Amino acid sequence: MEEDDVTIREQNFHSQVREYIICFLLFAVLYIVSYCIITRYKRKSDDHEDEDAVVNRISLYLCTFTLAVSGGAVFLLPFSIISNEILLSFPQNYYIQWLNGSLIHGLWNLVSLFSNLCLFVLMPFAYFFLESEGFAGSKKGIKARILETFVMLFLLALLILGIVWVASALIDNDAASMESLYDLWEFYLPYLYSCISLMGGLLLLMCTPVGLSRMFTVMGQLLVKPTILEDLDEQIYCIHLQEETLQRRLNGSSTHAYTRGSFAHQLNKELDNIRNQRNKLERRKKASGWEKNLLYPIVMLILLTGTTISVLLVALNILYLLVDETAMPKGSTNRAIGNTSLSTFGVAQAVLEIVLIFYLMVSSVVGFYSLRVFEGLTPRKDDTTMTTIIGCCVSILVLSSALPVMSRTLGITRFDLLGDFGRFNWLGNFYIVLSYNLLFAVVTTLCLVRKFTSAVREELLKALGLDKLQLSNSPTDPESGKLSANGHQKTL
Repeated sequence: MEEDDVTIREQNFHSQVREYIICFLLFAVLYIVSYCIITRYKRKSDDHEDEDAVVNRISLYLCTFTLAVSGGAVFLLPFSIISNEILLSFPQNYYIQWLNGSLIHGLWNLVSLFSNLCLFVLMPFAYFFLESEGFAGSKKGIKARILETFVMLFLLALLILGIVWVASALIDNDAASMESLYDLWEFYLPYLYSCISLMGGLLLLMCTPVGLSRMFTVMGQLLVKPTILEDLDEQIYCIHLQEETLQRRLNGSSTHAYTRGSFAHQLNKELDNIRNQRNKLERRKKASGWEKNLLYPIVMLILLTGTTISVLLVALNILYLLVDETAMPKGSTNRAIGNTSLSTFGVAQAVLEIVLIFYLMVSSVVGFYSLRVFEGLTPRKDDTTMTTIIGCCVSILVLSSALPVMSRTLGITRFDLLGDFGRFNWLGNFYIVLSYNLLFAVVTTLCLVRKFTSAVREELLKALGLDKLQLSNSPTDPESGKLSANGHQKTL
């Protein structure tokens, strides 16, 4: 018996060590990728080593850690789904014995823990540390900035805890809830993270429909559109004439002192726009026939198919919610993975669910940066400040942490939420879940209808003569720099 106990303890020890190694390797890959992404957009600084450089480097490491956790949250649900299908297909395979329920549950718990750590500790610390200068009268240096940062974090924690205490006291005023108000670890933190997850779900609900319609425009800018009844040579010739005219005006304005300043800046901006249009036209001219006539329609068809399937799945989930209470999203404490398939059509449906989850995540990020409220957070290559990077990392963390919850709430997948992701209070509210599904389906449909009927609406406005009235009322015309169908530039 003692030998059997020793053998069981050794097996448990080795399995835990194996899980830690796998988690570390996965996180190391995500950290390296995140570091490469952030350094690609971060504003280049001088090589001079000073106090600000050290602060920027520490903030960079914290942002990289946060972005890596966000990547882990994005891959969490797809990895769990494909692991379940692999274990079902190869239950006795020796080479996949490391892929078990304990590892999957451990990954969910780690992502939940690190998400809380980044959201409530690391990112506020990085922001306050970056903005700190030390208290007045104290000796300047790293220690003074760290002290000020910790004081600001303490005050922020008091403020947040007070807001949560008042909100929970107003919502639940029974005796049990009043007693739980004094439990920090078991009540405050889960309740606070539940509120953050609800905010992330609402942010996804706002960004994803916009991103689904915006994806067609983004892919249209990246790909080469088919050339139908267009003379690219004539358009390139007109662009060259406009570029030469602007260049002569710019050279002439540089000789007069009274025309410098804002006028020269406006000419440079117009010249850059003309050059960008010329580069796009030359790219369209050099593109091969299959890229112009085959790739673009296929990509548009894939985007339309993915969006349609997503809306249909949400509509079916609404019907399931009305007739079957098991369709409600719920958490699972069962550590067994690979016992039953959660997909009706097996591996094919699991792959489709994974593709849709990634598609929704990309669309939510595109929609997030397309909203006017968050346009200021759009990163620019080699010209993004650390403050903007912190804002981007926090936003992506909130979106990615809410992605598994949104995917299960909308019925994109039937995989139950594991770990702390399944303990959110609002997941058990039928009216919140049903309203979430209805809003997503309706808003996505309206965004797509608005997107695909914009050309028809523009033609109707032209036919009724209302387009000139609309242009006269607007101070700037975003289309004024583009070419018309006959190859000439539009003029107001």
